[in-house]
Amino acid sequence: MTLLHVFLLASAAILLAGGIVLSVVLTSTLRSQAIASQRTSLTRYVDGVLRPALVHGGTVVVGRANTNVLLRSLQYEPDIVTVKVWRPDGVLAWTNRERGRIGHKFELDDELEEALDENQTVGTISPANADEAAVERSLGFSRLLQVYAPIRSADGTRAVGAYEIYADPAAVDNLIASRKHVIWIAIALVFLTLYATLALLVRTASRMLQRQTRTLYERSRQLLDSYRRLEQNALEAIESLNATVDAKDPYTAGHSQRVQQIAVAIGEELRLEEARLDALRFGGLFHDIGKLAVPDTVLTKPARLTTDEYELIKRHPGDGAKIVEKFSRLRDAVPLIRHHHERWDGSGYPDGLAGDDIPLEAGIVGLADAWDAMTTDRPYHRALTFEEAAEEIRRGRGTQFSPAVVDAFFGVMRRRPVDLPVTESVAAVVATAS
Repeated sequence: MTLLHVFLLASAAILLAGGIVLSVVLTSTLRSQAIASQRTSLTRYVDGVLRPALVHGGTVVVGRANTNVLLRSLQYEPDIVTVKVWRPDGVLAWTNRERGRIGHKFELDDELEEALDENQTVGTISPANADEAAVERSLGFSRLLQVYAPIRSADGTRAVGAYEIYADPAAVDNLIASRKHVIWIAIALVFLTLYATLALLVRTASRMLQRQTRTLYERSRQLLDSYRRLEQNALEAIESLNATVDAKDPYTAGHSQRVQQIAVAIGEELRLEEARLDALRFGGLFHDIGKLAVPDTVLTKPARLTTDEYELIKRHPGDGAKIVEKFSRLRDAVPLIRHHHERWDGSGYPDGLAGDDIPLEAGIVGLADAWDAMTTDRPYHRALTFEEAAEEIRRGRGTQFSPAVVDAFFGVMRRRPVDLPVTESVAAVVATAS
């Protein structure tokens, strides 16, 4: 199920719940208003008929006078079932049913007392199950609209008596039912329209977002391709610069490639993960790129370097790191380039790191660089034999080189001599010597 479908289902559930709640609230409000309207109508009608005959001098008169006239008048309101007129002291002043109770005093129920005490009309539709509604039940009424209305004094400030009106609720029920159906249908139509509009808008927006996403994806792909091409071009430019370094001195031609090959072989012997081997490839290849800043006369000088010239040479790891760090593809190789001339005993350069503070990969490149330098003819010294170079490496274990790197180097020479520039016979000699 897609996010769009989840959203539409959630929206439908929310709208449905909202429609039901709104319908219930409106129906309840309609019911209250319908009962209030009928209550007011019945009270006004009864008060208009009975007050002239039963209220004199601000008091409710108990008597049977004009009963027939009153009964005929009440017949014009067919919803009225029973009317009782009460005095504040609980004496029944008049009623249209069981008239033998007129003049007798009864205990007032709660609603009647409320109408008298609060001078407010009270009314509700209730089941006809109280003792007072026995006569109405016998007439077939299971539910009644019960109204308790005060008979107010002339100035309206107090209740001089009360009407107890029982009416047939059918008319109110019919009105509520008809209006309720209208409310539910109207709300259903409104919310269905809202949902359809929302679904249309969401679907349209979703399609628009999908188009924009595809466009952005395509642009991102194009940008990524462009970035890769730029990165490749930059890498090729760096390789060209690195080739320039090798080209400055014909005696060191191929040096960077050999250092790379040896370093990667040692890294594989140490079982480094692919990302670290990748850094070794670049670090081994570009370890001397900082020599671009060193004058040719110093690089190719056939005699021993002066102190100042040696200081120039010692700057090439830092200069090389600064060149390479500007390229994200080569960023992991920066520590290898900067620290490949550090020594395990701390006497190296440029930062004088010692022991495990030297990155392992930098130590690998440093050993590979030293091995190739020792086994290559230079103007100022002859190439050592492989046996001599191996002995130098062994002698530098724990002083110039990391012990772990030295052990891995000899492991490569024993198990994979094809990965190093040695012959099988030399490998055999080294293996027996180590």
